Amino acid sequence: MTSFDHDINALNEELSSKSPREILKFALSNFNNIAISFSGAEDVVLIELAHKLTDPLQVFSLDTGRLHPETYRYIDRVRNHYDIDIEIMSPQPEKLQELTKAKGLFSFYEDGHSECCGIRKIEPLRRKLATVDAWITGQRKDQSPGTRSNVAVVEVDEAFSTNEKKLIKFNPLANWTSEDVWNYIKMSEVPYNELHEKGYISIGCEPCTRPVLPNQHEREGRWWWEEATHKECGLHVGNIQK
Repeated sequence: MTSFDHDINALNEELSSKSPREILKFALSNFNNIAISFSGAEDVVLIELAHKLTDPLQVFSLDTGRLHPETYRYIDRVRNHYDIDIEIMSPQPEKLQELTKAKGLFSFYEDGHSECCGIRKIEPLRRKLATVDAWITGQRKDQSPGTRSNVAVVEVDEAFSTNEKKLIKFNPLANWTSEDVWNYIKMSEVPYNELHEKGYISIGCEPCTRPVLPNQHEREGRWWWEEATHKECGLHVGNIQK
C-alpha cells in the first residue's frame, strides 16, 4: 500500500520501544514499495532480519567508484549468501568527469567532501528514492554524537521528500549500540566486511576512510581532516539540520 496517514511523531514514540525486527515488520507491512539501503558495512543486520519477514527484498547499494576492493567483494558475498538482487546505483558519468577534470581526483582534501559526495552519493540516492515510497537505513544514535544522537526510528525524510511525495524513512537500529550490532552478527553468523578485522569501524570510500585507534570513536575514521560536526555525506543531511 502507498497511503500512509500516521502521525509520525506518535508513531515514532510507539515504535521506539520496539525491537528492530518489530520495526522492520511494521515498515514492510505498511509499504510494498520500500527499499533497504545497504552500505556494505554492518547494514547486513537489516537484510538478515528482513529476509525472514518478506520475499523478495528490495535492496540497493551506492557504488561511488571509490570503494575498497574488500567492500565490492563483500557486496557480492551478501548477494550470494541471501540469494537476493542488490541494485547498484552509480554516479552520472558526465558530472563525475566534470568534477575530476576541473579539480582532479582528491579535491575533497582541500575544499571538503560535500561536492564529491553530492555527485557520487546524493544524486544516485535521490534517483533511487524517487522510485520508492519509503526506505530503511542502518543509522544508529551512537554512530556520531555530533549528528546522529537524535535519530528517530521513523521519520519523514525532509531531505528527499518532494511536493508530490512524502518519503518515509525507517531507522530500525537507531537505539542499538555498536555492541548490539556485532553481538547479533556473531550470533547469526552472517557475513561482514573483512575491513572490520583491519581496524575499520565506519566504512565509506577508500580515500575518506581509515582505521581508528583504540578508544577512538568510529566516526573519527571518516573525513578526519574536517570538523566532527560536519561528518555526514549528505545521505542523512537532516541530522545536521537538527
